[in-house]
Amino acid sequence: MDKFARCFAFTLGAEGGYSDNASDPGNWTGGAVGHGKLKGTKFGVSASAYPTLDICNLTEQQAEDIYRRDYWTALHGDELAIPIAMVGFDAAVNAGPHRAVCWLQQAAGQPADGVLGPATLAALNAGDPVLLAREALVRRLEFSSHLLAWANFGLGWSRRIIALAGALSA
Repeated sequence: MDKFARCFAFTLGAEGGYSDNASDPGNWTGGAVGHGKLKGTKFGVSASAYPTLDICNLTEQQAEDIYRRDYWTALHGDELAIPIAMVGFDAAVNAGPHRAVCWLQQAAGQPADGVLGPATLAALNAGDPVLLAREALVRRLEFSSHLLAWANFGLGWSRRIIALAGALSA
């Protein structure tokens, strides 16, 4: 299985199918509960990120195309070791590429500006990929635990992060 396929498979499994939970800001076209239309999320593709997309009828192939174009490419996934690519990709789908890059940069001791440039790539590729990936997961968990939505979604986010940590060495 190639690198993208492995990352896609994990994230698709974590995201699951269609959800229109009204308490999830990502399910609203305006990006906040009660703002815009409640169109939901499917395969991790959210109404807040793609407000004009027919989320309910999204196919897995369309989701894969979006993932590759908007998340994998932004993270230079082909240039990263698989543990870092998995963690970064999953975080990008769940929280956006900018935030995902910040967590990777923090893990690598780089300034967290959200831009994955040559210095960040070099730092990520110079270190132990599993240790860097785990540190990025810790940064993600710490950040997420301070969000207002933690009360509703924190247990699920924690399970996902633990599952991802376990998948790093599989």
